[in-house]
Amino acid sequence: MKTTKTLYLYLGIAGTLLPLQAAAQEKPNILFILADDLGIGDITPYGQQLIRTPNLQRLANQGLVFTQAYAGSTVSAPSRCSLMTGLNTSHTAIRGNVRVEPEGQAPMPAGTYTVAKLLQEAGYATGCFGKWGLGYPGSVSTPEKMGFNEFFGYNCQTRAHDYYPDHLWDGTERIELPGNYEQQEAVYSGDLIHGKALDFIRANAGAPFFAYLSYTLPHAELRLPEDSVFDYYCTLIPKSDEKPYSEADPFRVGAYGAQQRPLAAFASMVERLDSYVGEIMNLLQELGIADNTLLVFTSDNGPHREGGADPSYFKSSGPFRGIKRDLYEGGIRVPMIVRYPGHTPAGASTDLMIAFWDMLPTFAEFAGVPVPVPTDGISFAPLLKKKSRGAGRRIFYWELHEGGGKQAVRQGRWKAVRLNANYPDRATFELYDLSKDIHEDRNVAERHPVKARKLLRIMEEANFKSQ
Repeated sequence: MKTTKTLYLYLGIAGTLLPLQAAAQEKPNILFILADDLGIGDITPYGQQLIRTPNLQRLANQGLVFTQAYAGSTVSAPSRCSLMTGLNTSHTAIRGNVRVEPEGQAPMPAGTYTVAKLLQEAGYATGCFGKWGLGYPGSVSTPEKMGFNEFFGYNCQTRAHDYYPDHLWDGTERIELPGNYEQQEAVYSGDLIHGKALDFIRANAGAPFFAYLSYTLPHAELRLPEDSVFDYYCTLIPKSDEKPYSEADPFRVGAYGAQQRPLAAFASMVERLDSYVGEIMNLLQELGIADNTLLVFTSDNGPHREGGADPSYFKSSGPFRGIKRDLYEGGIRVPMIVRYPGHTPAGASTDLMIAFWDMLPTFAEFAGVPVPVPTDGISFAPLLKKKSRGAGRRIFYWELHEGGGKQAVRQGRWKAVRLNANYPDRATFELYDLSKDIHEDRNVAERHPVKARKLLRIMEEANFKSQ
């Protein structure tokens, strides 16, 4: 099909032909930590001033900080689908958050080839811990059908709004949490999921493993144990700055819990996530496998304004415009830190542009296996191993089937955004020169008509379709 061929040519399927790592080399463990709705400005390596994240700073001091890393989309399910498949949202089946009753999201098609399947076939033990959101229980697209030997957490991203749920899933088995029945708060899901992730790492330390830790923090609801960290932020943040939050309909599925101190709670959740990262780093060191583990930390999209959160207060989007659900930079440019001792330079940063669809070919190269399916990604393993720069002519593409339909394209310094894409007669087109306008304030489409037409043509040729 002409459309698909054109986009693959633009977006880099040839990247799968890069030289592979020698098969004889020991395969590294791959540990991918995915935060939920964490903005690029929410952690200290990217300039956060109020929230303490010493472990993520330690990770940055030991690894490589990406300043131009992009999520697969600006909301959860399509972003995670892009991560799993190595495809951007012109080719993925999931292009928005589509809820299925009574629990779960729209599934990926049966037989979808994922990064977990690739690594499982390469001899890796594979585990997913946290939020899935890519297929309801019993569907064709549950974790164990998509390449994961183990899964523990939330199948449904809507149910994941509740940090004290009445159940979680252990593979296909529903695990009841009676201590949380009737609004009780005995078991905090974040801590329970994190503990299962640590157990998986311990159990598989003797052979290659792929651990996908899709933590739910700091997504709303803004709830957590009110410990000394929470007390610290209640003292640090003036109560006069807080706007207490309560749900209009607290009994709806996916409702966010009430929170009198939402700013303090959000900051505490980010610091709690940081503590999880620190415990993982310490465990890798204790097990003697830190030097043979490729560790990636990132977020699924930009910061949220839900459940009482205020991204402007913490400058969560950094210097960028937009938040979750926007295709401006603040909605899709995410923090990403990669540590692989002996391969990544310590305490360095790179402005190489990468996106979630690059993960599958990158992990394949480190695992020493070819990529048997089409991908929009290009391996950035050469950067990690040789400190080399990648090609600057790539085109990055996103679309979202919510909010009237949105599309975005980036090539080099140029960024195009199309709004109301579901309604061609009302669609608007914007062009920004990010080298001069990082906040995307000045639409220069009329001043650069040739570039505008080129990026608009890419949008029009993309396989934009409703789910």
